[in-house]
Amino acid sequence: MIVKKKERLRIPEWFKKSKGKRKATQELSRLLEAEVPNSICQEAKCPNRSDCFNKGILTFMILGTICTRNCAFCSVAHGKPLPPEKSEINSILSAIKKLNLRFVVLTSPNRDDLPDEGSMHYNYIVSEIKKHYPAVRVEVLIPDFKGKIEPLFNVLEAKPDVLNHNIETVPSLYRVARKGSLFQRSLDLLGNSKKTHPNILTKTGIMLGLGETKEELIETFKAIRGANVDILTLGQYLKPSGENLDVVKYYHPDEFKDLKEIAEGLGFRYVFSGPLVRSSYLAENVFEDTKESMPHELAAS
Repeated sequence: MIVKKKERLRIPEWFKKSKGKRKATQELSRLLEAEVPNSICQEAKCPNRSDCFNKGILTFMILGTICTRNCAFCSVAHGKPLPPEKSEINSILSAIKKLNLRFVVLTSPNRDDLPDEGSMHYNYIVSEIKKHYPAVRVEVLIPDFKGKIEPLFNVLEAKPDVLNHNIETVPSLYRVARKGSLFQRSLDLLGNSKKTHPNILTKTGIMLGLGETKEELIETFKAIRGANVDILTLGQYLKPSGENLDVVKYYHPDEFKDLKEIAEGLGFRYVFSGPLVRSSYLAENVFEDTKESMPHELAAS
């Protein structure tokens, strides 16, 4: 019996970025590699590097580039991490000054090897940025800290402007996409942040295209809103390497528009929804005077 090899889905024409955007992203990549070695924009191969940079936004990866978990969708390396280095604040402060950044996003790999899950390092980095550049907004995109409450409070004590933790996908796909993580654990983290620090915006993101159904997405939206999360981001999952999960479906911009309207109807303060939306993309919009939505046209993404 001959078993046919499963065909990989082709990226739709409407999803592909223009040559001009690709060139701008390549040029920025060279700059970031020279100035900011630990940018998650590079580590995770984000498609919006040039757009965010032009708006004075950059996402820094702190606590090293090695993760203690091995999620099937992620391109960040898995292994044994090095100890935290306080000196990495120097390159972050230098980049803020050199690149004239207005909004900084801090994220990290999971650090299950550390007693405090790396939370005090987050506290230190956020506090130092606030001390040296009070006008710069700071968003933290944190791991689940294995459900421990104290590490969460360590981060919140530094008063970041946004507390972000990605749900990533619907509960039924956690065993496939997020081994070592729990949907309810992530939901509780977001809920505890809002309960204890109501003035700090909470945010989460979902990747689309891993095999979830529309009904599952809507139920997940409801659960997230039930935790009083302020901001929801919805973007297309892209396979970062041959070792990662395959894309099951490419969502059309009209489908993103439909899901955005459903989520807004549930009471989210902001919903950013589109094929190239990523967790920290357009992060600064929530602090503008007028409520802006993520455009659905590819030209704006």
